[in-house]
Amino acid sequence: MANQLSGKLILVTGAGSGIGRSTSGLLKDYGAKVIAADCNLNAAEQTAKDLGGETIALEINVTSLESVRKAVESIYQQFKTTPSVVVNSAGITRDGYLLKMTEDDYDDVYKVNLKGTFLVTQQFAKAMINNGITGGSIINISSIVAKLNNIGQSNYAASKAGVISLTEVASKEFGKFGIRVNSILPGYINTPMVAVVPQHIKDEVAKRCPLGRMGEPREVAEVIAFLASDRSSYVNGAAIEITGGLK
Repeated sequence: MANQLSGKLILVTGAGSGIGRSTSGLLKDYGAKVIAADCNLNAAEQTAKDLGGETIALEINVTSLESVRKAVESIYQQFKTTPSVVVNSAGITRDGYLLKMTEDDYDDVYKVNLKGTFLVTQQFAKAMINNGITGGSIINISSIVAKLNNIGQSNYAASKAGVISLTEVASKEFGKFGIRVNSILPGYINTPMVAVVPQHIKDEVAKRCPLGRMGEPREVAEVIAFLASDRSSYVNGAAIEITGGLK
């Protein structure tokens, strides 16, 4: 089990904190070479430093086609190949009531959460195909909010619902190339993004959850590790909820 990802080169976006950071650590523990990517290079470098080993940091702005293309090229120059696994974990929130939400707040969330997932998926899938990578796996982080549709999160909910649909289309288009594409729908997980949620709301969520608690980043990372491994070789186009049963 400890070597289930041995030899795999894996890119994780949003690796500077939260689920992306935890996932980077677990994938390394399971034997992968991890590229910890983030728009905040200092955060990515801190993740790489903390993980040690062969982990490298990479600056990437997922909203920029030029930046994503440069990342593809930079990785190829260093490793003479492209990652066979990509985890799209970069994401942001800009909450606000629909009637008061600014265009910028809508656009920022869309660009990172949905457009960013599109660009990274597109460019790295192309690289996998061009480099003859077989058994590729792309894992996109959506959210249970895509189904619960929380008040004050019209931009976030729409972007994360889009990630599910994008994933399903990609899974159908990329299957013939041996590339699987799946999405993860975390619930309320103890991350910096959720830390800003008022405590009384988090307490209410815990009461509504059958397991009676928030989730931990590692619990999401374990499912991502499964999807990254060959043990999930027939899982494609799935949207897997990791919510403790929250509905």
